[in-house]
Amino acid sequence: MNYRHAFHAGNHADVLKHLVLARVLAHLCLKDKPFRALDAFAGLGFYDLEADEARRTGEWHEGWGRLAEPFPEPVETLLAPYREAVAATRERHGPAAYPGSPAVIREFLRPGDRGVFVELHPQDAALLKERYNSDSRTKVLHLDGWTAVNAQIPPPERRGLVLIDPPYEIPGEVERLGAHLLRAVAKWPTGIFLAWYPVKDATAIDRMAAELDAGLARPALRLDLLIERPDDPTRLSGSGLILVNPPWRLAEEAMVFLPALAGRLAQRGYGGFRCDPLGSVGAD
Repeated sequence: MNYRHAFHAGNHADVLKHLVLARVLAHLCLKDKPFRALDAFAGLGFYDLEADEARRTGEWHEGWGRLAEPFPEPVETLLAPYREAVAATRERHGPAAYPGSPAVIREFLRPGDRGVFVELHPQDAALLKERYNSDSRTKVLHLDGWTAVNAQIPPPERRGLVLIDPPYEIPGEVERLGAHLLRAVAKWPTGIFLAWYPVKDATAIDRMAAELDAGLARPALRLDLLIERPDDPTRLSGSGLILVNPPWRLAEEAMVFLPALAGRLAQRGYGGFRCDPLGSVGAD
């Protein structure tokens, strides 16, 4: 799967990822204690939906574009932090801007909080540094994301989030994600981990989820959003997230926004979702 994100910014996968990311960050902001957010595969930070790459695919029209019409309450209440992050990014960078995860994270950082954005691609890392190293709350590292996940945790703040969303260009990345998650959670048991994956090979995802369910000593959720029937492994039928140490009530919230998104973003007459507990659900 070739996932140069400029071609896919604002699509259905971004909607799910950035909505949940915004909800987790809003939860972290409920306490005065500072937190650190590590984005292991940061990309460019934000994207121009009028640029050639986004125009060529037009994927955002079937993702963020379908959210132009408000949802009924309480769905809109749950979407509010995500919508506010998009609006703030557009105020900074223009009306066609769409935030990548670094831009979403930046909008939630308070004076004592820190955002660490990791990118391996040399040109992308250089641009990311131009965009974010002038902010004292953020730092950009030119580094392999998998290496950063191990090296950068636990952070000095002891509170925070790790976002893992690799490009899935190499076979076996789903299995790699599960293995790295188990090691990372063992190293930082109280950290919040948010790991994204594309839904193509459903068997590989189910196998990874089963291994996490058996191996995690912390509570976790599997959140899937399907916009097509998952019966063709050559097509991207949706995306999902593994959320370790989910904030209180996020599972309840997911059961509100996931069906709403599945209905709004459905293609070819099909939309679906799942919200499954994993790991040690009784952990505190």
